[in-house]
Amino acid sequence: MSPNATRAAVLLAAAALALTSCAAPKETAKTAGAAEEKIPTTDVVKDVRQDPAAAKLLPEAVRERGTLSLATSVGTPPGATYLPDGKTVVGQDIDFADAVAKVLGLRFTREEAGFEAILPALGSGKYDLGTGNFGVTRDRKKTIDFVTYINDGQGFAVRDDSPLKKVTDLTQLCGLTVATSAGTTFEATLEQSRSRCTKAGEKPYEVKTYAEQGALWISLQQGRSDVVMSTINGLRYAVRQQEGLRFLNEYQRLDVGFAFKKGSELTPAFRAAVNRLKKDGTYDRILKKWGTTGSAIDASRINPPAKG
Repeated sequence: MSPNATRAAVLLAAAALALTSCAAPKETAKTAGAAEEKIPTTDVVKDVRQDPAAAKLLPEAVRERGTLSLATSVGTPPGATYLPDGKTVVGQDIDFADAVAKVLGLRFTREEAGFEAILPALGSGKYDLGTGNFGVTRDRKKTIDFVTYINDGQGFAVRDDSPLKKVTDLTQLCGLTVATSAGTTFEATLEQSRSRCTKAGEKPYEVKTYAEQGALWISLQQGRSDVVMSTINGLRYAVRQQEGLRFLNEYQRLDVGFAFKKGSELTPAFRAAVNRLKKDGTYDRILKKWGTTGSAIDASRINPPAKG
C-alpha cells in the first residue's frame, strides 16, 4: 500500500470509529465496514468495443503508440477510491476512463496524483490527461481544455444537529467554519466571497482545507468544522455511509470533464468516445452503478460555457 493510501485508510477508519463511538463492539465493526461493502465493483465496461470512427480522430502518433498517460486523483466515491486492499482504484472516473480507452483502442498508463497537482502537470506535459471530478471554470479554461462527461457541482453537508437548512448565499455561512478540499473550486469560491461577510457587518467564515477526505469528515464529526462544501455527488454518497450527517443542498452545478493541456489534439476523439458510450448504453450503466443518474449530460462538449 502506498503512503497516501495508508494515510487515507487510517483516516477513513478513524472517521468510521468516530461515527460509532457509542455503539457496542460488534455494531461498531459492522458499521465501520459498511462503506467498504457498499462500494460497487460490477464491471459495466467489459463489453465496450472499439469505434473506428472515433479512434480515427486521434493523432496518428497516438494511434501508433497505443498508450496515453493518465493522472487520477483518488479521494472518495463515487469519483475514485481505494478498495479495502488499499491498491485497487475504482469509481465513476475510473469506469469512464476505462470505457473511453476501449472505444479509442488505447491503453492508459494510470498514475495516482494529488488533485491540486494534476492540472499544472498537464501543462508541463507530464501527463496526457487527468481525471478528478474537475469542474469546468473560466479560470481553468485559460490553461486547460475539457471534454465533459457528467454534470456535478458544488453543495453542502452538515451534522444532523446543525441549524442550517439551506445555503443559497454564502453570507449564510458568516461566523462558521467551513471545511473543504485543498486546491478545488470550492476553496476558490469560498475565498472569493469571504469579504462579503465583513461588508455585511458580520464575522467572516473560516475556511479549513484538507488534502485527504478522511480528515475533512472527521473535522465535521468532531465539531471542528460546521459545514462541508464539496461535490454534490460526493456529499450525497458520503452522508449515506455515515450516521449523524445530512446533505444540505446543491449550491451550483458545474460540467465535469477529462482535463488536457491547452490546445490538445486529443479532445475531438475523447468527445466522440463519450458520445459513443451514450449511444451504446454504457454511459447510463456507469451512472446507475454509482448512483449518479442525476448527473447525466445530453452530449459531451469541448470547453462548454463555464462559471467562476
